[in-house]
Amino acid sequence: MASMHILVAPQEFKGSLTARQAAEAIGRGLRRTVADADLDLLPLADGGPGTVEALIEATGGRFVETDVHDPLGRPARARWGTLGMRADDPTAVIEMAAASGLALLRPDERDPQRASTFGTGELLRATLDAGHQRIIVGVGGSATNDGGAGLAQALGARLLDGEGRELPQGGAALARLARIDIAGLDPRLREAQVIVAADVTNPLCGPQGASLVYGPQKGASAEVALALDTALARYAEVVRRDLDVDVLEAPGAGAAGGLAAGLIAFCGARVRSGFEVVAEAVGLAGRVRRAGLVVTGEGRLDRQSAFGKTTVGVAGLAREAGRPVVALVGSVESDYAGEAARLFDAVFALTPDQASPGEAISRAADLL
Repeated sequence: MASMHILVAPQEFKGSLTARQAAEAIGRGLRRTVADADLDLLPLADGGPGTVEALIEATGGRFVETDVHDPLGRPARARWGTLGMRADDPTAVIEMAAASGLALLRPDERDPQRASTFGTGELLRATLDAGHQRIIVGVGGSATNDGGAGLAQALGARLLDGEGRELPQGGAALARLARIDIAGLDPRLREAQVIVAADVTNPLCGPQGASLVYGPQKGASAEVALALDTALARYAEVVRRDLDVDVLEAPGAGAAGGLAAGLIAFCGARVRSGFEVVAEAVGLAGRVRRAGLVVTGEGRLDRQSAFGKTTVGVAGLAREAGRPVVALVGSVESDYAGEAARLFDAVFALTPDQASPGEAISRAADLL
């Protein structure tokens, strides 16, 4: 009798386990109970932290490290990679969290008025220097709210005030933006295909925009978030006038503090679901079809999971293929339990039955 083929495809358990660590922990548990199981461990991501690792490991690619500047302009090292499946036209993958992410700052350093995406621009430039023309940019986990202005400056654009002076970095300075000069913008961008992998569809400005929805997570008070929203609206106005690109209403332009808007405006980027980008790159649909059982998971299953998150995406592919799918999660939002029961054949949560929230985080691998 053939052994059962089980696909283990979780995303990160935020604050406790990377997607790789989660997959390995689930795999250890399965081997104890289904000793002869044929396991396919496939860590996944949706554009946020862990996207580079998931794609490079799944495709047999290679990692690269580059010197960049962090959100506050300090020297840092950031890792990116080259996918291993297209030797003739290799795809590069970077994640903005590696250079401009919230995790790079202490809580008392969080300041979206000053934080910049300049380091992400340096990462993108490194992929061009290496000869890549197809570049995936994961945009989750940002510390910034500058609309990708820092990225544009790193790539050679000049953002000028009314006196013709270069604006300092950070989202607050955009309120003084008068003109954009792209004469020095890296010409290689014209030949590049840039894909933004995002897990949100927020517009750049307004009640559902980058500043008002996500600014508080990055250290902005209500007053500061409103000022940043006004600054991004000014930025969008000048981008439309000087670059003839309308980023104000573009779906997903508000991702990563508006970095997606900057990638659209200066790099001609296309915004796509981060889960779909990753799923295509790792051949997820085919691996689901080959499995007898699919196991996925994340830290918290809630209403946000429906918006392009990995677990729900995996469940959808399993349903299409007629494969049973199980979710192992840290917790389930009570209001989402009914929907979760419809999506998955079974859902197992570490809290509250198996552990307290604190214990679930500290012992996540063992509990999984």
